[in-house]
Amino acid sequence: MPVVSTRGSILKGLLVEEAMRRQVIQLPHDASLDKCINKLIKFKVNALLATDETGCPVGVISKTDIVGAFYGGLSMADSRAMDIMNGPALACFPDDELGVALDLMRRNGVHQLLVQGAEPCAVIGTLSYPDVVALLYRYCRACSKGAVRQSELPDRCDRTQMLTVRDVMRTPVTACRQEDSLVRVIEELTDHRLGAVLIQDPQGMPAGVISKTDIIVAYHHGADLESEAQSIMKSPVASCDEHSLLSEAIRHMFLKDVQRLYAYSGDPSHIVGVLSLSDAAQSRSGSCRACETSRIITAP
Repeated sequence: MPVVSTRGSILKGLLVEEAMRRQVIQLPHDASLDKCINKLIKFKVNALLATDETGCPVGVISKTDIVGAFYGGLSMADSRAMDIMNGPALACFPDDELGVALDLMRRNGVHQLLVQGAEPCAVIGTLSYPDVVALLYRYCRACSKGAVRQSELPDRCDRTQMLTVRDVMRTPVTACRQEDSLVRVIEELTDHRLGAVLIQDPQGMPAGVISKTDIIVAYHHGADLESEAQSIMKSPVASCDEHSLLSEAIRHMFLKDVQRLYAYSGDPSHIVGVLSLSDAAQSRSGSCRACETSRIITAP
């Protein structure tokens, strides 16, 4: 791993191979959607690699593709991965610069890249935003001026130099009502290119969250598109104060195995923003102002 530096970019010299996962979840391009969903749920991944008869990659099936199949009324048993997959799959190499790979993801609106080996059909790993955040968190722990190290030494902690959830979170928050149909929820997810939406009760208070994974599980269980949002939402809402340290929020997401936290101002019922692992990866290179000048991506 490159040596942490407090001057310039702390990511100088960092390559894809430092952050990539070496497990590739794949299946034949003629596999049923039912099998695709089983794989997505079992391995907790955002996308699957579809291969042809020779084992070469021909496309990718993402959670968004599965949600679209549900919205379009496709049969899980009769439809195949090839019917909904996107291709050719976007890929990078293990010796590519991490910043270049992340820029490729952002430009194409994808959350995962395949990592290609030396041979044309060799896929040796994947790279996603959570993988990048995990690596950056390790850097923060190694940096003597970083938020993580300072938070462990309260007497030396300078909170003015630490980034907070408010610095990175997205606003405004997209929400649906408990009584809204799954059709409406899917349309909100699609229109705003989101991974989840907040669900509110009749009084406008946060009641739960519906993610793409929840939609996919509902599809797998035979739910009707006209079912109410409250029938599949997850509660309570995972949240944090908007002034919480970014490093603490990231640690909480990893420990609780959640992709996002809703940020509130003062009262937990007053949701003002949302922070996802994707946002954390896209916005800054670290969790404090010691490396604020070394952003790896400019947030869109």
